[in-house]
Order: sequence, then C-alpha cells, then structure tokens
Amino acid sequence: MLPFVVRRVAQAVLVMMVVAFIAFALFQYVGDPVLSMLGQDATPAQREELRRDLGLDDPFHAQFARFLGNAVQGDFGLSYRQGRKVSTLIRERFPATLELSFAAALLALALGIPLGVYTALRRRGFVSNLLLAGSLVGVSLPTFLIGIFLILLFAVVLGWLPSYGRGETIALGGWSTGLLTRDGLAHLILPAITLALFQMTLIMRLVRAEMLEVLRTDYIRFARARGLPDRVVHFGHALKNTLVPVITIAGLQLGGIIAFAIVTETVFQWPGMGLLFIQAVHFADIPVMAAYLCLIALVFVVINLAVDLLYFAVDPRLRIERAAAAH
Repeated sequence: MLPFVVRRVAQAVLVMMVVAFIAFALFQYVGDPVLSMLGQDATPAQREELRRDLGLDDPFHAQFARFLGNAVQGDFGLSYRQGRKVSTLIRERFPATLELSFAAALLALALGIPLGVYTALRRRGFVSNLLLAGSLVGVSLPTFLIGIFLILLFAVVLGWLPSYGRGETIALGGWSTGLLTRDGLAHLILPAITLALFQMTLIMRLVRAEMLEVLRTDYIRFARARGLPDRVVHFGHALKNTLVPVITIAGLQLGGIIAFAIVTETVFQWPGMGLLFIQAVHFADIPVMAAYLCLIALVFVVINLAVDLLYFAVDPRLRIERAAAAH
C-alpha cells in the first residue's frame, strides 16, 4: 500500500510541474498585460519601467523558475489587473466555487444513483423510459442554455428564485459561506441544478448500464437460486459491485464540476474562481490564469489519488492482486 501511495504522489508532482510549465508558457502569448494596465496613452518609458518592475523583461526560464519557486510556497505573485496578491483573490473566491461544486455533486449523486438503479430494475416501465428520454435532454443541452432557461422560468416568469449573485454570506474565520442563510441557499439552487444536470444524467445512465451488466452475472443467479430476497440481491450484491466503476466517474466528474463551473458562474454571475478566470483572460492577467490552472490540476490529482485509495476499500480483488504481486 505504501509503495503504491509513494509512486502516485511522485506521479502527481511530475504532473503538477508539467501543468505549471504549460500554463505559464501558454499564457505568455495571450496578450500584453502592460498594455492592459497602462492603456494606449502610456509612453514607451512608462511601459518599460512597469515591465521591469513586474519582471517581464527577464528571460523565460528565469520567469518560470521564479513562478515555480513562489508557487510551491503558495505565492502566485500580484494580479496585473487588480494589483492584489493572487493567493488572496483565490482565498476569497475559492469558497464560492467549492460550495457550488459540492452542492452540484451531492445533487448529482443523490439523484443519479437511485434513478439509475430504478431504471435498471424497471427497465421496461413507462417511467423508466420517460427518465431515459429526459436524460438525453440533460446530456445534449449546453450548460449555458440550461441556466438561461432556468433563470427565465424560475426568476423572470415565476419570480421564485434570484437569478444572479451569491446572496447573503456568513464569515466563519477565513471562510465565507451562504449555506447558513436563507438568502444564500436561495441563490445556490439554480446554479447548483444547472451544474448538476449533466453529471446527474451521466451517472444515472452509467449506473443503469452497470447494474444491468451485473444482474446478468453468474453470482447474481446463484444468489437468486439460494432464495435470497430481491432487496438483498439488488442492493446487497448487485449495487455494491455496480459502484466500483461509478466511483471513478463520480470522482472525475467532481473535478470536472470544479474545473468547468466557469460557464455556470458566468451565467449566474457567481463570484467564484471561474468568473475570476474569465475576467483574467479579458485583461491578460497571467498570474491569475496560471494559478487557476495549477489549482484545478491539483484538484484533479488529489481526487484521482483518493479514487485509487477508495478502490481498495470497495473492491477486495485489488487488495488480493496487490498482495499476490508483493509476494
């Protein structure tokens, strides 16, 4: 177990270094931050002075080495657009993105798994076919279109829910949350549903396909032959083995939710990391863009490592194979 963890951590460090290099190299050609900061009326002398103060006149390898050394310490420099530390901006915006992402992931899992099981066990029923037809809509429609439709229906026409912003928040130390206020929860509903809909339909269809596959296996037939009730066969044997591939997809989807919340945050003006990244792209704010991609890569790496470790808890065959390989 320990060699496996050490090997994965080493791979994670290598992946993070590659992502940091690609992000930093790519964003060098996005635009000229000096021009964005000073405008068209600045003199060449002013531009050169600011470029020298920001270290942009140094060679590429020197800039990257400085960026990498500071990033290891959690320091991504100053935002070219706002003139504030990037780590401070991330600390202010990350709670909003994490709150929205976990709400969407919880909603997707809480609805996707039961609906997948139901459509597998009642695969010829009218409700199951209706749910499968509806899932095609959730998979096919773009996220921004779903968000706009929900705003039109629930905010404009019915007037039940707010259409933008995060609402009232409460500060808990260095963390801000809207989950403890009624206004914050009301603002969370529409963006969480928008972000969760695609993942929910994907998980539902995956659970259904895996459940149908497991129900055809010999050990399920043997369990039925022993006279076990359907509840034990379906939920004690079939569902447990169905969840092994679902863990992988659900873990990757959680990282995807955090990474691709950009569209949802833009539609609902949710003050999270995605909206900060979009604003940084408009102003060629290289430190913010590079820090965002490094943070998202770190989220994916940590989630992948957690999923691999969960495999050992869920699937005993992996523990047996590891033990056999060790001997």
